[in-house]
Amino acid sequence: MTGSQFWMIWPDNAILSALILFVIAMPFLYAARKLVHDFLRSVGQMVGGPFRMGARWLFASARDMRERNKVVLIAHGREEVGQLIEREFERIGALVTRDLEGYPALQRKLLEEITKVEEDYKKCGEVPPTPPEWVDAVSAIAKVKSDSNEMVQRILEEIKRSVHTIHDKALAEYRRAYESRHKILNGFMPFWRSLDKTFGQVDKKLTGLQDTSSKIDAQMDKYEQINKKTDKAEHALTVSAFTQFAIATLVLLIAAGGALVNFKLIALPMSEMVGAGDYLTATLRMSDVAALVIIFVEATMGLFLMEALRITHLFPRIGNLPDAMRRRVLWISLTLLVILAGIEAALALMRDMIVVEKMATLQQLRGGQQAAPADPMLASIPTYGQMLLGFILPFALAFVAIPLESFMHSARTVGGAAFVVLVRVLAFVLRVLGNLVRQLCKVLTTLYDVTIVLPLLIERMVKTARGGGEAAESRPIKRAA
Repeated sequence: MTGSQFWMIWPDNAILSALILFVIAMPFLYAARKLVHDFLRSVGQMVGGPFRMGARWLFASARDMRERNKVVLIAHGREEVGQLIEREFERIGALVTRDLEGYPALQRKLLEEITKVEEDYKKCGEVPPTPPEWVDAVSAIAKVKSDSNEMVQRILEEIKRSVHTIHDKALAEYRRAYESRHKILNGFMPFWRSLDKTFGQVDKKLTGLQDTSSKIDAQMDKYEQINKKTDKAEHALTVSAFTQFAIATLVLLIAAGGALVNFKLIALPMSEMVGAGDYLTATLRMSDVAALVIIFVEATMGLFLMEALRITHLFPRIGNLPDAMRRRVLWISLTLLVILAGIEAALALMRDMIVVEKMATLQQLRGGQQAAPADPMLASIPTYGQMLLGFILPFALAFVAIPLESFMHSARTVGGAAFVVLVRVLAFVLRVLGNLVRQLCKVLTTLYDVTIVLPLLIERMVKTARGGGEAAESRPIKRAA
């Protein structure tokens, strides 16, 4: 009998040996049934309990973190909307100061022009004087019958001639009167144009003021929603933070590409200045570190410039400086930025010269003939382009402070929301593991009962028989009673 067959009763029949051992162990398994159930239940509570407690703690922590994130988000949104409202009020103040402070003079001008128009209109309404009273006398004389009297005819002809003369004079006066009225009406046109222009300016100014007021109303509604801490305001601020985070990340990646181009422009000439054989570590050269330092200093000067201009607010101390000191910081930052941009332009020129010299040296070492010199104007275009690029890139990197501020502010909200989701996922996993352990212990308990099913059946039959006998004995007692 080998060592692996010591448990076999029949060495040649492992199945029969295992069956006999199982039958022998079944009474002992039945006797230990309660202890095994308690053990499996305790194991399930011992392993699954901490999982469930950890899940509850993580869910509570996630709720607390969400509340803290909401407080920070609401505070940041309130500050941002408050700044927008303050800016809109400043704009309204500027509009009122610029446009409406001259309103009294404009009103006086309008009143004067309206008065002038009214006076001219009254002049146009004046009717020339009525014909004199002798017209009636002439009408009476015209009714006199001449009866071929020569004297009467002469008198009538004289009267006719006088009437024609007076008629022509009156007609000329009427024409002069109407001509003067037409001239007055023509003189209305400049006043009407002036009135129309003045009213157009007033309408434009009032319309701009009304538009700004509507913007302030919208911002005030948003501010009230934020103060009430409504879910709508929280959702809007969260979406805005995610949008700003995505846009700022994209802009920072573009800026990183510009910084990489800037690094390539100055890395080669810096190796000639610092030394190409000096290494800070096994793979990091001192020339690369020097080029990165120049780029970082340019970005820092750009950041200080934006802070001094109060465009960004990453360093509130700079923005809170007195105006004189803040202007000094502004001019110092701008001067250093211009100097660094000029240094980069010179390094770009030096890079082009180094590349040309290296190409010429390699061609001489190969023993080949030198190429014919190209047109100097065409050959200088890449050089000028590199110098211009080296001068412009530092100023472009200076504006990285704006997306960097948006990235920093929005990263707090985005990171907090992502961390809350991660904690909830971890809590869910722990709860699933806790339930899985408890259910596994229940399954093991059921499998244990299936293993000792024969003694359990015998126990059930005995209990049934005993219950039937006790019922039969209790019936006569009830009848006797």
